[in-house]
Amino acid sequence: MDYSIRPISSEDRKAIMDIFNYYIENSYAAYPENSLPYQAFDMLLKMAEGFPHGTIEDQNGKIWGFGMLRTHNPMPVFSQTAEVTYFIHPDCTGKGLGYNLLCFLEKGAVEKGIKNILANISSLNVKSIDFHKKNGFVECGRFRNVAKKKGQIFDTVWMQKEL
Repeated sequence: MDYSIRPISSEDRKAIMDIFNYYIENSYAAYPENSLPYQAFDMLLKMAEGFPHGTIEDQNGKIWGFGMLRTHNPMPVFSQTAEVTYFIHPDCTGKGLGYNLLCFLEKGAVEKGIKNILANISSLNVKSIDFHKKNGFVECGRFRNVAKKKGQIFDTVWMQKEL
């Protein structure tokens, strides 16, 4: 598949929220219990303000994924650390798009002076944990039994990559 990565724009609202809501409804990858309205896109975009963010789209303009960095903590002493969020359309996982999006975000992070990227992952999302390990992240913390979705209690796993 030919694709490009470009910054997220307001025109991406429906496609991004549809991908995000798929993971809300069908997995433990996204933490909300219920689908979010399209207006929630504004909150996501605001969280990424001033940080690298992007969408993956094919040559026809169809969006296959999105990702962003955001502040880990607004205190200035944490300015070299960011949290990462990304989701790939379920039809395209395992095809290298997540890796390419991560590389795009890491490049932008280095340009911004970010030295650490953190990922907060559900312990039930083994594929994401494996993806992060494969791409240089290490588990740096785990909060046990702190979340409950669809009646299932799970840990949150914190992973870190030093750039």
